[in-house]
Amino acid sequence: MDIHVISIFPEMFSAITEHGVIARAIKQGVISLSLHNPRDYANDRHNTVDGRPYGGGPGMVMMPDVMAKTVEAVFEKTQSEPKVIYVSPQGQRFDHKAAAGFASLPSNDSLIFIAGRYEGIDERFIVRYVDEEWSVGDYVLSGGELPVMIMVDAIARLLPSSLGNDESAKQDSFAQGLLDCPHYTRPETFEGESVPTVLLSGDHKAIEQWRLKQSLSRTQLRRPELLEAKALSVQERKLLDELEKKGTKSG
Repeated sequence: MDIHVISIFPEMFSAITEHGVIARAIKQGVISLSLHNPRDYANDRHNTVDGRPYGGGPGMVMMPDVMAKTVEAVFEKTQSEPKVIYVSPQGQRFDHKAAAGFASLPSNDSLIFIAGRYEGIDERFIVRYVDEEWSVGDYVLSGGELPVMIMVDAIARLLPSSLGNDESAKQDSFAQGLLDCPHYTRPETFEGESVPTVLLSGDHKAIEQWRLKQSLSRTQLRRPELLEAKALSVQERKLLDELEKKGTKSG
């Protein structure tokens, strides 16, 4: 997947391009990630990218002509007709389903993420160039860099070979519409508490059922709205009924 990011602070992205899942995906050629600074396309020697808002008010607004030059320059470098994504508190909520949707795009598709700053970007640019607006939550951050990193990470880890073990992503919270089950590792006993016996049994069918039951229990306790939106299988419905009869308790 061909990913481009437009940001006036491209150095921030070293946090994901040099470490962890994204760095591995880049090294393996699963994705390419290119950074573009609007200041390189500014109209003056001060590399100005923002101006005072018409009508008055606090803050500054990113200039439409500078942003347009930047995007047009990126268009020339993309492998296919790109989708332009602007992260904004006004966008639709980004979630696992959205990440999976992006991850399912053809491998040669191009995505352009725009990380805004200040009070945002001139509306004329948004109307002219932006295809989709996305938000990572109902709060305001200092800029769009962190939301872009969140989105890119969530998308990249769903691409084949990004995690080294494709089963890992399938078992994550939200992947099946449920929260993840609890996990355990060595030592077998920690501060007087032992690993659940079923996980030591070697009975894979029993372990799988235990994990599903734990996922259902945690989801019911912590995010019941997910269950309301999920089409439960016969097995899930049966396990959930058992939990409701006994009183939901994870562990």
